[in-house]
Amino acid sequence: MLKVENLKKNFGTFTAVKGISFTVEKGEVLGFLGPNGAGKSTTMRMITGFLTPSSGTAVICGHDITQDPVAAKACIGYLPESAPSYRAMTVEDFLLFAAKMRGYAGAEAKAKTDAVIEKARLADVRRQTIDTLSKGYRQRTCFAQAILHDPQVLIMDEPTDGLDPNQKFVVREMIREMAADKAIIISTHILEEVDAVCTRAIVIAGGEIKADGTPEELRKLDESGKLDVVFRKLTMGKEA
Repeated sequence: MLKVENLKKNFGTFTAVKGISFTVEKGEVLGFLGPNGAGKSTTMRMITGFLTPSSGTAVICGHDITQDPVAAKACIGYLPESAPSYRAMTVEDFLLFAAKMRGYAGAEAKAKTDAVIEKARLADVRRQTIDTLSKGYRQRTCFAQAILHDPQVLIMDEPTDGLDPNQKFVVREMIREMAADKAIIISTHILEEVDAVCTRAIVIAGGEIKADGTPEELRKLDESGKLDVVFRKLTMGKEA
């Protein structure tokens, strides 16, 4: 459902992404794992068409993002890091606006809005303005916008960053519920996120892919000394 082919991005003399390639199939939740500055967000922005690659491309559901961007973007749901919204709007009005921007109208737009409010657990705050919401509810409102058109490919950049444990749990449950029918990419620098929701992970550093496999396979690489990745489990706030 998603094929990334030799994506590269230069900013002047600096190469942020150095020609990476990978695929994501239906039913996969891919963790795009790496430290801040590794090239994760730049890659996401190229896949979704927000940045033009210096070379390479991404093919989404058969549509090349550089050659047929409108058709490719119609297949994508995108939750950027620190997702923007119109904070003077209520949750319901913002999502109804997003539905109309997606081409829905009348009863269909209302039905899409109602469905996504239920899916994102936003019923209790649907008539609140976005600027009155907690960070977790704001994140879920933007998450709802990303899935409103039931995209085949869902791309999320740091979807639980800064959320409290309860909010993280809700967002992860939402991801699990949708995973079987979509190809999902989650960009994160949090190792816990990979264990919690991902079926596969790519480790990126310095704009290059360093490893690609299941969380268990990455642990084995770590144990063999081929990959320097540390997985930690927190118990009652202490490292175990």
